[in-house]
Amino acid sequence: MIDLDKLAGIFAGCSYDIEGTYRLVIQPQSVLSDFRTVRHGFLFIIRGEAKMCVNGTAYRLLPGSVFHAAPGMRLDSRVIGQSELEYYLLFYRLDKLGNENRDHECDSHFKLEPGANPRVTELLILLQQNVHTPGGIGKLRVKELFLSIVHQVLAGCRYRENSHFPSKRVIEEAVAYINGHYMNPLTLDGLAELHAMSSKRFSYFFHKYTGFRPIDYVIRYRMERASELLKTGHFPIRDIAVSVGYANQLYFSRIFKKKFGVSPSAYIHKMENYK
Repeated sequence: MIDLDKLAGIFAGCSYDIEGTYRLVIQPQSVLSDFRTVRHGFLFIIRGEAKMCVNGTAYRLLPGSVFHAAPGMRLDSRVIGQSELEYYLLFYRLDKLGNENRDHECDSHFKLEPGANPRVTELLILLQQNVHTPGGIGKLRVKELFLSIVHQVLAGCRYRENSHFPSKRVIEEAVAYINGHYMNPLTLDGLAELHAMSSKRFSYFFHKYTGFRPIDYVIRYRMERASELLKTGHFPIRDIAVSVGYANQLYFSRIFKKKFGVSPSAYIHKMENYK
């Protein structure tokens, strides 16, 4: 079984280039025999069903299945059932210079089962539209989309592993994400999607493990960061508001007063009196 964390670490830390993304529709009963792969790539099943044999290992691919292969592998496949097989192919080139680990996960074939996810399909469409965009900004956008796809897939796999009772580690990762991105717009739906859960389920387990509802925790953490900045006495309140995720200074001030019992300006005055 593939190590999800190790695979995530490869794409988070290694150098690679996305070489192409293609949507294909194959007719029922189509057969591909004795094909040799030439590049690293992912295959994302959108609809239909297929049986695939790679280097003697058989796989059954259904909507939501994600398959990976490396160069030089023998592949045989057959579309089964009466439906067309629709899928996306994503090819990439991995730079492994300096990598001493010969048993690299990306040099193997494996199947991931994150489940059907409309968001992955949306990202694949965007990636196909942008894959040949010129310039550095374009290349950055392509990698952003690719990493979003990988994250959605791996998060979906982890969710299925913990489908009945998500582990505390999943919620700890959610807390760490909030702590690192509190200055950005955060919503319950967005946080839940990031961790491959429904909003209701995510909120339930977040509260179970932390004692806070997700957005209540976001507000609490933002206010703690704001109080630290206000204690310095060197930043305008409007800048502090923006720094902790609030474009509206008045809204920030209302939330701050609700948390600490005084307005931000009164809090600054109070801290100065303690000096």
